[in-house]
Amino acid sequence: MVWGNLNVLKKINLLVNSGEKLAIVGPSGTGKSTILKILAGLILPTNGLLKIFGEEQNYLRLDQNNPPDVRLVFQNPALLGSLTIEENVGFILNRNKKIPKKYIKDLVNECLEEVGLFNVAQKLPNELSGGMQKRVSFARALISEPKEKKENKPLLLFDEPTAGLDPIASSRIEDLINKTNDKVKGSSIVVSHVLSTIERTSTKVLMLYGGKFRWEGSVHDFKNSNDPYVYQFRKGKLEGPMQPKEI
Repeated sequence: MVWGNLNVLKKINLLVNSGEKLAIVGPSGTGKSTILKILAGLILPTNGLLKIFGEEQNYLRLDQNNPPDVRLVFQNPALLGSLTIEENVGFILNRNKKIPKKYIKDLVNECLEEVGLFNVAQKLPNELSGGMQKRVSFARALISEPKEKKENKPLLLFDEPTAGLDPIASSRIEDLINKTNDKVKGSSIVVSHVLSTIERTSTKVLMLYGGKFRWEGSVHDFKNSNDPYVYQFRKGKLEGPMQPKEI
């Protein structure tokens, strides 16, 4: 993946199996969020092949009539300030004029209740706290169209879901990530710098640096590995193979 003269991702190979919970870690600016944007259909790779659920992806998500079921939870809740919470959560369904309004309303309330929010459907985003807005973004990730087959298992993408949160708030969001995964029975990729988030929401870890995957292994191996990239990241050390000039 090339941005101008900068080669952000260099011939990486990424395979996510059904039901897998993957964490992609590494210093800031190494291309982790770029991977999520490619998978979400927001940008296309400049080279190489991208397949989602076995289908080659040649167009941006907005240019597809039937895009794959990939749901991205942004670091920022990314709610539309002029729409109510109900309209934000049900946004993708409201575009389909064939779906009854009552069905959408009931489904939205069900998803809000799943993330512990009650009586907020008619509120605007600025009437909710930052933590509540974050939970609304998770409710939005639970929404699916009725036409989707039951065997469809979506790919969930979480971009720095606990960045800037205190430890207690982080634990709540981590529990919510696991609950969302269990609810939709899909696969997930979490991009995070927070060790508790990596360890509590994933089963496999990939270390990204310099546009390449430098290490992969289980969460257990990640917590105990002496690999120089993993050790430096885990301990937050300045000395090691990852240096600012190469980022």
